[in-house]
Amino acid sequence: MKQDQGISLQRGIHRWDLILLFINSVIGAGIFGLPSKIFALSGLYSLLAFVACAVVVMVFVLCFAEVSSQFDKTGGPYLYTLTAFGRLPAFIMGWLFMLSRIFNYATLINLMTEYLPYFSASLGSPGVRVICILLLTALLSYINYLGVRNSARINNILTVSKLLPLTAFIFIGLFNIEPSLFSGGKAFELPSFTASVLFLIFAFGGFESILVNSGEIERPQKNIPFALIVSTVVIAIYYCLIQLVCIGSLPGLATSDRPLAEAAAGFMGPWGGGLIVAGALISITGTLNVLLLSGSRMPYALSLEKQLPPVFTTVHPKYLTPTWSLIAMGAAIAIVSLLWSFITALAVASVIRVLVYLIVCAALIKLRKQNANTSGKAHFKLRYGRPLALTGIGLSFWLLSATKQNEIVSVSVCILAGLVLYFIFARPKAGDKG
Repeated sequence: MKQDQGISLQRGIHRWDLILLFINSVIGAGIFGLPSKIFALSGLYSLLAFVACAVVVMVFVLCFAEVSSQFDKTGGPYLYTLTAFGRLPAFIMGWLFMLSRIFNYATLINLMTEYLPYFSASLGSPGVRVICILLLTALLSYINYLGVRNSARINNILTVSKLLPLTAFIFIGLFNIEPSLFSGGKAFELPSFTASVLFLIFAFGGFESILVNSGEIERPQKNIPFALIVSTVVIAIYYCLIQLVCIGSLPGLATSDRPLAEAAAGFMGPWGGGLIVAGALISITGTLNVLLLSGSRMPYALSLEKQLPPVFTTVHPKYLTPTWSLIAMGAAIAIVSLLWSFITALAVASVIRVLVYLIVCAALIKLRKQNANTSGKAHFKLRYGRPLALTGIGLSFWLLSATKQNEIVSVSVCILAGLVLYFIFARPKAGDKG
């Protein structure tokens, strides 16, 4: 293994790999429990909430599509912030992004251990939890170590495997809908509907993770915008149909803890519930792989810009993967996952996600100004890009207005820790921005 001296990461992620990566990063464990929570808030209007949320998320996706198409290096939102706003804002962005990957991973892998007792009560012991966290993290780290093509292949298998039970659920469920379940119910209430859309924003999020890997994506200027838009449309269709089937096949939807599993057991029999739980486990594994893949590239990107020690630019000469960056991220993920026994970090990760969306929308406006008089590489350019970016900024502030005080404190502590690291590792030099 050598430090990066002309060795670059392999561009092994092709167009359809990228679409499946985006789908895998967004469709996680949430959709297996989400329908009941949204139905409890909005009743039959929960279907409309899914549609409204898809429209809101598409605004963010289109802004990401333009900004991301201007970059072909590893870093994603960190690199966009660096180019638009300078070193200090970029470091904080990169630092928070790393933390969100770690916290999300810890949340999901602990959620996975809660699904295991469905098959056998003995799988719910603390010892099984520790073994599951360590073995699965080590396995996914090793897969990613062997090269991005191996990780992409595993991702493709996991994505198809998670979509198969969901597709079966939708297809069979549509033929078992009871029309009577769509009558009556709660009247439309704007506060409840708004809360539903806010909640769903986070179920549609996660696509930004893959953009960190732009340095490993084939023809990113063309493939990223295409894959972002296609995957978002596919995800929206799946989510809306899943909610439709849940409403039409599960009378007690509002109070269900496992709505998809209970609905499937109702119209497919006991094996249907098992199929959905298995699908949830596969879904979580797929999302964990994406989180590790994207998270492990962030120390590498920061190190390339001399904002972390140079050891993180080490690239394996054979596998072309960022070796020490991957090892460090895998170790941090395993430690936090063992210490976090519940979904404590989810709120912090959600606030960070909205901050990322806000900054990227602002970066679109700033980069258009910077590039106004230059003739750089051709990239995807939105019609009405500035109004869309301003709309995205407004939506971000709307979402952040719902942030609770303890979440603000937690994110502030994370930012303060990042500032300390910045002044240790990444003090600006003469000529640097910010």
